[in-house]
Amino acid sequence: MSQSPYPAIAAGPPKPSLILRPGQIALPPGMERYTIQGNGAVLIDIEAGDAITVRNVEGGQACELLAWDRTGATDPGIFGEASNSNAAGIKALLIEGDDSLASLRSGLARRQVQLDHAKAVRVFGVTTPAGTEQAFTVARDGAVLIAAPGRPMLVDGHDTATPLTVFVRRATIRPAAKSLLADPLADPVLDLRVHSATAEAYFVRAGDYLQIIDIDGRQCTDFQCFSARKLDRGLDHPLDVTTTRTLMGASYPMPGLHSKYYDQDMEPLVEVVQDTCGRHDAFALACAAKYYDDIGYPGHTNCSENFNGALAGKGVNPRAGWMAINFFFNTAIDAHGVMVSDEPWSRAGDYVLLRA
Repeated sequence: MSQSPYPAIAAGPPKPSLILRPGQIALPPGMERYTIQGNGAVLIDIEAGDAITVRNVEGGQACELLAWDRTGATDPGIFGEASNSNAAGIKALLIEGDDSLASLRSGLARRQVQLDHAKAVRVFGVTTPAGTEQAFTVARDGAVLIAAPGRPMLVDGHDTATPLTVFVRRATIRPAAKSLLADPLADPVLDLRVHSATAEAYFVRAGDYLQIIDIDGRQCTDFQCFSARKLDRGLDHPLDVTTTRTLMGASYPMPGLHSKYYDQDMEPLVEVVQDTCGRHDAFALACAAKYYDDIGYPGHTNCSENFNGALAGKGVNPRAGWMAINFFFNTAIDAHGVMVSDEPWSRAGDYVLLRA
């Protein structure tokens, strides 16, 4: 038997290279994928003609579906089924579930869904093989809640709740830049749309939450913040990524113990609570006029000048180039110390939740 460390050489002429299309979405147009963790649920707005497929990923996981119309009345006929459950699993999740279901509860309350006499559909069971799928066709407009309910597992048990995957094929395909936003995590105090090639400034109080959402996916954004108390004293000390990296011991903070962003005085400004993307940049400046001058686009709109315009009159001195935490940027330092950049990882609806 050959012990050569080299791979076998295929016979024949070399094969042509594959054509790679950066940023190409893997799913076909009109197809959406949702992952429901065990003891979790997802709420999806649906329209007549949509097709829903639920996949039992690991097998043995029950699934409950609850649909309702614009009035909030539950009716499994919306996706062509008859009720066989009173939604006991969903009700238990909403009552006993953890804080991750808070936005789901508020979404149900916002839609005035009537759960007292809920008519649900339960599919799958403990003997369901892994990979089993169940398909439904939506008959009329409404919304559906799909849950993967389960009981707390005993220490000697083997009945832990496992994930489900949901595919929704839309009857009406929306343009790529017309993604629908998910329900807010809580009732917003300020709902601000930052349009392309612009910047916005706003005031938040200590303890406020900031949810920064990538609406259509693969859209990078630069974020900067200041202590209002220091600005009152004439000190414009912004979020400092070098100080932050040093104190956190990481390229950029993530939820958990090492989650805070600091200014140059080592005062914490914001902390990361949730991050559905997990890939950002805390090394490069926000784009500046010099960057575009160097690549042959003098006078191009840039983030640093947008920052200067948005912060004018707030006690912040303008800068030629702003340091910032560049959310959703996909950059890295390679083995040769070169900064490289690639397509962002963020999908439509990905967000970073910060607490001031």
